[in-house]
Amino acid sequence: MSEKTLILALETSCDDTSVSILKTLKGNKAGFTCLSNIISSQTEIHRKWGGVYPTLAKREHQRNLVPVLTQALKESGLLKKSAKKQTSVAKFKVIEKILEREPVLFKQLKTFLLKYKKPNVDFIATTEGPGLEPALWVGVNFARALSYFWNLKITPVNHIEAHLFANFIDKDFNLKPDALFPAISLIVSGGHTQILLMKNYGKYKILGETRDDAAGECFDKSARILGLGYPGGPAIAKKASQFKSFPPGAELKINLPRPMIHTKDYDLSFSGLKTAVLYNFKSQSAKTRKSKEYITEISKDIQNAIIEVLITKTLRAADEYNAKSIILGGGVAANEELRKQFRLKTGAHLLIPPKILCTDNAAMIGAAGYFHWLKKETKSWKNLSAKANLRIT
Repeated sequence: MSEKTLILALETSCDDTSVSILKTLKGNKAGFTCLSNIISSQTEIHRKWGGVYPTLAKREHQRNLVPVLTQALKESGLLKKSAKKQTSVAKFKVIEKILEREPVLFKQLKTFLLKYKKPNVDFIATTEGPGLEPALWVGVNFARALSYFWNLKITPVNHIEAHLFANFIDKDFNLKPDALFPAISLIVSGGHTQILLMKNYGKYKILGETRDDAAGECFDKSARILGLGYPGGPAIAKKASQFKSFPPGAELKINLPRPMIHTKDYDLSFSGLKTAVLYNFKSQSAKTRKSKEYITEISKDIQNAIIEVLITKTLRAADEYNAKSIILGGGVAANEELRKQFRLKTGAHLLIPPKILCTDNAAMIGAAGYFHWLKKETKSWKNLSAKANLRIT
C-alpha cells in the first residue's frame, strides 16, 4: 500500500450527499485514515413521504454538493484560495455542458472553481451505482466536471462493494488477503440485502439475495403500518428496546413468520413478513393498536424475525465455505441488536463498521475506489455514466 495516497470521494446514490478525503496509511497492516467525511442528510425532507422521493433527492444533491465539498476540503486542510484572476471561458463552457441538467450545481461550482485551487489529491472516487438514477447522475456529473477541470482520473465504485470497505477505515488492520479470505459478507440496507462470498478484494460471488423487499425496506414498511414514522429501522429498534421494561418473565404473544429461514439456499424474502405485520395489526382492536404493550411487543418480534433470518443464513454460509471472516455492511448493520447477536453467535472473525460508516457515506467509496485505482481501473470524464441497476461481480 502506498505511504500517502489522497482520495477525493463522492457519494450521492440515494438521499445522503457526502464528500470525503481519505488517506492511505503506511504498510500492509493498515487501512485508511479519514481526513474528513461530511454527510448532508435529507431524512427530514423525505420523512413526510415515508421514503425517499427521487426528484427531491436530486434537487437537494445539487444544492448540497459544493458546500459539502468545501467543508470536506477545509477539514482536510486542502482548501486553498486561488491566486489566478482569470480562467478560460472555454473550460467553463465544457463544465456547463456536463452539468446542463444540474444548472443550480453549475452556478455554485463555477464560483467555487474560480475561488479555490485544485486540491492535492491523486484521484476522484465516485459512486456509479446501484441507486436512484436521478441522484446518481448528480454525483457522476459532478465528478466528471471536477475531473475535467482539475485533470484527475475517476475511479467508479459499486455502492454495494463500498459498504464492505467501510470496515477498513480508521483502523490499524491486517489487510493481507490470507488473513481475511474467504469471507462471507452480508450487505443489509434499505435497498439491498445480499449474502456474498468474498474471495479476495474485488472478487465476489452472490450466494443469495432478497427475492422481494430488502430488510431495511421491511423495517420501513412495517413502521409505516404501525404509525412509527420514517426511517423505520431506528423507530422499530427503539420500540423493541422498551420491551425489557415489562414485568420479568413476560413473553411475546406475537409470533411472526421467519421467511425462508430453513430453505437450503441463501436467498431471502421479507415481503411476507411485512404482510404478516399488516394482518396482525388489522386483527387488533383500535385500543390495542395504540397501546404501548402491543407496539413494543410487535416491534420486538419484527426485529427478531429479520435478525434471525439474516444470522441463520449468514452463519450457515460461513460454515459451508470455511470463512475466515464475516463482514457486515449497510445501514441495517447499525442496528444494535443485530450487532449484539452476531457477536454472540459467531466464532469467526467478525467485521462490523462503526455506526456512522454503516449508512451511506463517501469514505467507504474512497476506500473501495483505492483498490480499483491500484489496478488502474479508472475512467476519464468523457466515458463515465450512472448505472442504477449495477450488480456486484
